[in-house]
Amino acid sequence: MDRNKDMKDILRTAYAAFDIEAGSLAATAAALDAAEFEKAVIALASAERIGASGCGHSGIACRHFAHLMCCIDRPARFISPSEALHGAMGFVKQGDVMLLVSRGGKTDELLKILEVSKKNGATVITLTENPSSPLAEGADIVLRIAVTRECDRFNCQGTTSFAVTSAVFDALQTALIEYTGYTDERFAVIHPNGAVGKRLNAKTEEK
Repeated sequence: MDRNKDMKDILRTAYAAFDIEAGSLAATAAALDAAEFEKAVIALASAERIGASGCGHSGIACRHFAHLMCCIDRPARFISPSEALHGAMGFVKQGDVMLLVSRGGKTDELLKILEVSKKNGATVITLTENPSSPLAEGADIVLRIAVTRECDRFNCQGTTSFAVTSAVFDALQTALIEYTGYTDERFAVIHPNGAVGKRLNAKTEEK
C-alpha cells in the first residue's frame, strides 16, 4: 500500500468505478443499433446451437453468455480461442450462431475463428467498440459497445468493458425470453435447485 495516500482518496477512486461503468452503460445503450440488435435476437432464437468466444475478460463474459443461453433452452457453449483453432471449431455447423467479442475487433485468434465460422455456414455476431475493424466487417451482425474508460488508474484492465459486455448479454437474454415466449414453468424444469428453483417449482405445484 502507498503510505503517502490517504484512505479517503483511495475509497474515492474506488467508488468512482460505479460512475465510470454507469456512464459506459448509458453510452452503450445509445450506441447499440436497434436493427442489428433485432437481427441478433432473431438469429439466436433460430440457431441450432450457439458458440461464443473471446480472450481474457471478454472470454469470461462469453462464459456468462453461454450460461444465460442455456438457462433459456438455447444450447450454447464457450469455445476457448486456443482450443477453437485446434479442432474445437468442429462444434460450429451451418444453422449455428458464433458470437465473437473483442473491444478493438482485431484479435488474431478471433479473426481465424471468424474465417472458420463462415466456412462452416454459421451466422457470426460480433460485439465490439470498433465497427470498422476486421472482425466487425467480416461479421453478419455487429453489436457496438461504448467504453468511456476502464476503472483502474492505468485505463488498461478489462473492467468497464466487461461490465458493458455482460450488460449487452443480459439484454439479449431478456429480449429472447420475450421473443420466444419462454416461461418460468420451463425454467423450473431445468433449474430445480437453489432458492429460485424452489420458488418456481412451488409456484408450479400450486397451479
